[in-house]
Amino acid sequence: MYKHNELDLSDLVDLGDEDLCVLYSSGDRRAEEILISRYTALVRRCARPFFLAGGDSEDLTQEGMVGLMKAVREYASDKDASFRTFAETCVRNRLYSVLRAASRDKHLPLNQSVSLDTPFFDSNSYTSGTSDMAQRNPEDFLIDREYTKSLLFVVRKQLSEFEAKILGYYLDGLSCREIAQAVGKPPKSVDNAVQRIRRKVAQQLLSGDFSKS
Repeated sequence: MYKHNELDLSDLVDLGDEDLCVLYSSGDRRAEEILISRYTALVRRCARPFFLAGGDSEDLTQEGMVGLMKAVREYASDKDASFRTFAETCVRNRLYSVLRAASRDKHLPLNQSVSLDTPFFDSNSYTSGTSDMAQRNPEDFLIDREYTKSLLFVVRKQLSEFEAKILGYYLDGLSCREIAQAVGKPPKSVDNAVQRIRRKVAQQLLSGDFSKS
């Protein structure tokens, strides 16, 4: 058992997620800070598909961070799932709650959002297909794996080689600055590419045609 007053920061950074959760529960706030830093990219990865489909990037990321903090504070070592799995569940649940609230408040961009990631949850629990977006419930936006794959397949065919590379990095949760370093381009070029991708995703969603043919 670790005691927070026996470890310096460098020791904490080397600990596993579950050990950090134990330290946080014992009162070491540094453990929470390390976990938040460690999983910020996961939050961005969960939020970005909704941003590409019409949501607000900053708002969604902030809401996802709320879910991450909930995971840190509520994770128990006797849970069957790893902390990473529990954290991703909390983040996605928070984002879906925001989506439902936006739907009730008639915030159309989020109401028409769709996850481009493979859903974390069992796809059989949700409605799939390509019916009229405006008539679907928020839960219906948690689309199944085949629907997601079809949408991504069609969208990627419409991207340039550079845009496709940017999309991959972007959905992995990298910041625009990190992507810029990876591809050797200015951050502004990356941001412009992301905006072009958003427009193409929006056009594809409006068309409703996700055929691979």
